[in-house]
Formats: sequence, structure tokens, C-alpha cells
Amino acid sequence: MNFFDRLHDRIRTVDSVVSVGLDPDPSRIPEHLREYDLPRWAFNRRIIDATHEHAAVYKPNAAFYEDPDGWRALEETIAYAHGKGVPVLLDAKRADIGNTTRQYARALERVDAITVNPYMGRDSLQPFLADEESGVFVLCRTSNPGGADLQGLELSSGERVYERVAALADLWNENDNVGLVVGATQPEELEALREQVPDLPFLVPGVGAQGGDAEAAIEYGLADGVGLVNSSRGIIFAGENSEAKGASGSRAGGPRDQGEEFAKASGQAAKRLKARLNRYRD
Repeated sequence: MNFFDRLHDRIRTVDSVVSVGLDPDPSRIPEHLREYDLPRWAFNRRIIDATHEHAAVYKPNAAFYEDPDGWRALEETIAYAHGKGVPVLLDAKRADIGNTTRQYARALERVDAITVNPYMGRDSLQPFLADEESGVFVLCRTSNPGGADLQGLELSSGERVYERVAALADLWNENDNVGLVVGATQPEELEALREQVPDLPFLVPGVGAQGGDAEAAIEYGLADGVGLVNSSRGIIFAGENSEAKGASGSRAGGPRDQGEEFAKASGQAAKRLKARLNRYRD
């Protein structure tokens, strides 16, 4: 089974298309976890324990792990997520040429899917595309405001750059392992891209802290029921300034005083997002 077949089964098992972004900003990790040998791993383990029943995938962003202890924390996180039966999508946005991109593609030995950057063309992505069992999500129309600087430029053909990327990704999908990253912050473009490439699953960021359109993310992000809607900060840091009270009756606050309540809050946030998205799935 390739990644999207496995993802289809996972979505059915947990009745969820929620991707939980594991981006453990060290400055926001609760203080009581900072004494651990690997604070990011200690944080992620608690998040996974609290959210795995609602997660279709976990999406760690490589930027939060790029130091020796970080890579150790990431390896532990991947293994623990797999132990819970949850696939892992590494948000790495990798691509290069020749031997360099082959080294980048070795990440697929540990994770189930990866995000890649198409700016350098097909040869820079070939080692990823050739891996029939792994998922490859190609950056297409991102959720950040500056995405329009390049992605929205009009080509001589009349296409926008992001539309050309979608067309190329569709051609590159020879192994049925390609999806697109398309943000929820521009729902009209999300709709247009779905019409253009009806069979490619989308990874849709921007629904959580960025306030993207949840209904559009479901209506246009899924291909035959397969796709992902990601929330990172909106789930893993839901305990910050939360109104929820812990067992002691004290309010959950920022990273220094929220205790173990942060994990409970993340589980509740993942459950709420799952329910919110599922209203539009039927």
C-alpha cells in the first residue's frame, strides 16, 4: 500500500482528516518539561498521548529540530507516533540536485511523507517521486501573505505560477504518491486548483492560528475523501491563556504555569477541530 492508501485507512479509522503540526518552539514549552534531557520530545510525547485518537497524521516541521538534540527528539517522536499507529509527514520543504537531493530523500526511510519545493524542477524531486510507498506534497499555493509574491505571478501562457506547479505535479504523479500544499487562506484559489487537478490530495495549512476557511478546506481539499487539514499552534499551544481549569482548579496559563494541563487542552483542541471539519465532510 502506498502512503495515500494508508492515509485513506487512517482517516476511516479515526474519522478525521486533522493533521497535527508538531512544532515545539522551545520558548513555549512548559517550564516543568525543560529539565528533561530532550524537552521537545517530552512535550511531543504528551501531545501525542492527548491527540492521537483525533490525528490522521502528525506533521513535525524540520525547522524546530535542526540541532543535535532536536534530531534525537524528532527520531523519538516519529517512533512514538508510529507506535500509536499514526503516520508522520515531515514538513521539510526539501529539494536540490544530484546527490544532494538523494540524501534529502533518505528522510523517507523514517517518515511516511514529506513536503518538497518544486522551484528547481522535476530532477530536484525525482528521488522523492520515485519512492512509490511514500507521500510527496509539493508546495503549490501557500497560506502566508507573501506567497503571492512569486506564486501569483502570471506567465506568458496566462497561467499563474501556482497553476503551472499544480499542472506539473499532476504530470509527476506517475506513482500515485503526489499531493499539493494549498493554503486555506485563499479559498477561491483552493477551489480553482481542485477543479484543475481533481485527483490530487491536498495538505491544507492555515485553518488554525491563521484563520483559514475550514469549509473550503474540506470541500476542495479532499480527493475521494483523502486529504489533510493542518493545525499546529492552534492545537499544541491551545493551553496557553486557556480558560480551561485543571484538577486543582487553577487556570491553565502560559508556558510557565500551565503544568500538565497543556496536553489536555491540546487534546480538546484536536477534538474540536475534528468535529468542526467533520460537519463539512458528510
